[in-house]
Amino acid sequence: MSYEPPRPVRGLLLTPEDKEAPARVQRLRRLGLADRADPALDAFAGHLAQLTGASYAMVNFIGEEHQFFAGLSVTATAPIVREDGSRAEIGRVLPRDHGFCPHVVVRHKALVLEDVRDYPRFAGNPVVDEFGIRSYLGAPLLDSSGRALGTLCAADTAPRTWGRAGLETVKALAADLVARLEGGVRDGLPL
Repeated sequence: MSYEPPRPVRGLLLTPEDKEAPARVQRLRRLGLADRADPALDAFAGHLAQLTGASYAMVNFIGEEHQFFAGLSVTATAPIVREDGSRAEIGRVLPRDHGFCPHVVVRHKALVLEDVRDYPRFAGNPVVDEFGIRSYLGAPLLDSSGRALGTLCAADTAPRTWGRAGLETVKALAADLVARLEGGVRDGLPL
């Protein structure tokens, strides 16, 4: 009997443990941001999509069991057609183990994936196969206490060179958005 090394399991991606989730959910409720779409946040996501040229942009609040896109921008061409002919359409809610935002929230750091297939840790994520996501750019929404409320992110169905400019843009917009949310100012979003 010969030794056979374990085969990699496609789609295996451990979502990081999120010990801050209960406190984050309470904070989001206090700010009036719990699981409710917001036209001003949709506009803010649209502004990010326009700046980056991305197919998708989101203001994403991370709960204990799921993610909620309080702000969502999807280009007309974004819903991809799968091999079986069905369409993949992103809604407002995703399980917590889908996508890359939970990693940004737990790490409290921006994440740039120019081609997710280059990173074994991320290549098997469900959004890669289900929605055709190939690139991601996201920054945490860090409140004044340092707690990550969620993310501001952009994603695309093709590999993208986001570069330093993309990273600085998403980080600056995330900081601006948090200042507005904590100040109760949603009118006038985006800039």
